[in-house]
Amino acid sequence: MDRIGRLNSTLNAITVVAKDAIEQAQKLDEAFKKTGKLVGPLHGIPIVIKDQIETAGMVTTFGSKLAANFVPREDAHLVKLLRDAGAVILAKTTMPDWAAAWFSTSSATEVTFNPYDLSRDPGGSSSGTGAAVAANLALVGIGGDTGGSIRLPSSFCNLVGVRVTPGRISRHGMSALVTTQDTPGPMTRSVEDAARLLDVLVGFDEKDNYTSVNVIAQSLVTPERSPSFLTAVAPPPFSWNNRPLEGKTFGVLRAAFGAHKGIIALMNTTTEGLARLGAQVVDVEIPDLDHYKTYTSSYGTRSRSDINEFLAARKSPDLPETLDAAYEAKVWHPALDLIPHIMQGPPNAVDDGAFASRLLAQTEFQRVVVSVFAKQKLDAMLYPTCQVPAPTTRDVVEGRWTCLTFPTNTVIASQLLFPAISVPVGFVEAEENGAEVPVGMEILGLPYGEAKILAVAAATERMAQARKLPPLK
Repeated sequence: MDRIGRLNSTLNAITVVAKDAIEQAQKLDEAFKKTGKLVGPLHGIPIVIKDQIETAGMVTTFGSKLAANFVPREDAHLVKLLRDAGAVILAKTTMPDWAAAWFSTSSATEVTFNPYDLSRDPGGSSSGTGAAVAANLALVGIGGDTGGSIRLPSSFCNLVGVRVTPGRISRHGMSALVTTQDTPGPMTRSVEDAARLLDVLVGFDEKDNYTSVNVIAQSLVTPERSPSFLTAVAPPPFSWNNRPLEGKTFGVLRAAFGAHKGIIALMNTTTEGLARLGAQVVDVEIPDLDHYKTYTSSYGTRSRSDINEFLAARKSPDLPETLDAAYEAKVWHPALDLIPHIMQGPPNAVDDGAFASRLLAQTEFQRVVVSVFAKQKLDAMLYPTCQVPAPTTRDVVEGRWTCLTFPTNTVIASQLLFPAISVPVGFVEAEENGAEVPVGMEILGLPYGEAKILAVAAATERMAQARKLPPLK
């Protein structure tokens, strides 16, 4: 709390600190003193929560100043799980209006700053969680990911960000953007911390029937495959000589590398290192990738109706009745080009004349990518999380980068409905000011394959050793 007090005026990452944070911690201390046992696996761990996720008794704005007075009566399901595991819910974090941006631009909080270079954006839409965890304002954080909103700020803020298969973590109490793609997940400074959070958060919730997929995932567990994510990231001690990735095959998607020389060099160094650890590394292609990325995007088809459905379920005088009402009132950050795009869509998704063909294209996209995995016997597919480093705040606010033109690769996993992890692999020099800014590599897996790609992320992390403190005074 002291560190938030000293640094948040610089970063603008925290929207509100829990009034009872110290009281939460004291109760945990008292319970341990009385019983000698931890309340749960996250006993005493201070956590920040993206403002997309409802927290009882704490203002939750969803990034919009129209919700500045909205205080949920109950916790989102995942927040309940965190509290039951002994976590201290420390604070809420900034995000753009209705999670509709790759950047931090918000009518409620304006912009958030990247702790590695204060002239830059931390990425969105889990902007505040990325900046806060990177700057050690909390030990770990929770973000939300529809098209990349956990992984993109994780890449820009030198964090591990996990997108699970949609439904593995309950979305109950989390505002919608594209319901079929939405998922919360961990943003942490290490793969191990992410695994510890997943062990608490993954599971069935009757208030979100998407979580029924966990029955399928559980059926895939065998005596040789532990259901614990923490177990998956605990291989033998790292050594170049013990070749811990022997027998693994990784596909490198060079078509997603982009043109940034520093990022290309980092990706080449990383994939060469994975080969030295015993992995077979092969170049792969996804046929018609650009077409699938464009045509299977659902913001213009679903987001308007999905956000409206979420708001209608709240029936709160402290929230707009619909996104349409917020749009008519002209209340959203002016740099958010995705909001007008969403509002051009139909009131109901099925009224989009291309609705059926987009769904068919998505299933075709899935088959195409799974076929690449099958043909090459891949354990994971690798590419940079984003084709460019974190943009400057000025470039975002003045519109030189927009949501509709930004070259993030995170949409690949999102529109496939597949799990993916962004893991830090190093730094590149910023052209504008020579600052060292972080770069993440995305690891794409198959549905319910979170444990497998976590193991790849853990090996990458041990090899790259890319985590270092941001240069904050």
